[in-house]
Amino acid sequence: MKLKFLGTGTSQGVPVIGCTCEVCTSENPKDTRFRSSVMITTEESRKILIDCGPDFRQQMLLNHENNVDIALLTHEHNDHVIGLDDMRPLIFKSGKDMPIYCYERVGHEIKKRFPYAFTDVRYPGAPAFELHEIENKPFHVLDTEITPIEVIHYKITVFGYKFKNLAYITDANFISDTEKEKLKNLDVLILNCIRKFDPHPAHFVLADVIALFKELQPKKLFLTHISHHLGLHDIEDKELPEGMHLAYDGLEIEF
Repeated sequence: MKLKFLGTGTSQGVPVIGCTCEVCTSENPKDTRFRSSVMITTEESRKILIDCGPDFRQQMLLNHENNVDIALLTHEHNDHVIGLDDMRPLIFKSGKDMPIYCYERVGHEIKKRFPYAFTDVRYPGAPAFELHEIENKPFHVLDTEITPIEVIHYKITVFGYKFKNLAYITDANFISDTEKEKLKNLDVLILNCIRKFDPHPAHFVLADVIALFKELQPKKLFLTHISHHLGLHDIEDKELPEGMHLAYDGLEIEF
């Protein structure tokens, strides 16, 4: 299987509008970050998208991705769902409703934000979604076992997802001991890291991620959901402990 980072930035993206810091003005493409999303390619070449934010259209075009078989949503914040309308060309091409897997709570929010996708008589150009409510237990889809990882993001529960021996977690500031059991001794762990210093009420910062790396002991750990406050990619990546890496848009890993 493969995972490609379509976006590794926070809700504002990088560069941030109007910011002139060294990260936002960097000419290194690794310092330019779309909103966080990944594409999983299964062993059968099926496509599983995790989150669909406002940069979805550009992410698909730049990465020459032409299909999504199903979408998994971590939670309902706009930087993770508001691009769903841009799935229309894929839906029209397949002639089928787009399957979306998420919390019941998230499904309700999708219906509120895209009511035109669920009406009995739809406008001909409207998208069409097929919602599947999932719980905190493994499920199978596209011949792939997917294990949700329930984490806390400020005051709401958010799902991360585990495939084989890889786990992807974004928008978290707390993981319970029960959920940590699912994350021990992985080949690849991907965690959000919004900035280098100063505790954040809704996201891990670098000290939190380093502590989790030591506790969970994955073979490799990649940082995502990165803001311009973390620093320049080429400098900060070299300063991380061995086995830890800054992810960047377009990075692809096999697992």
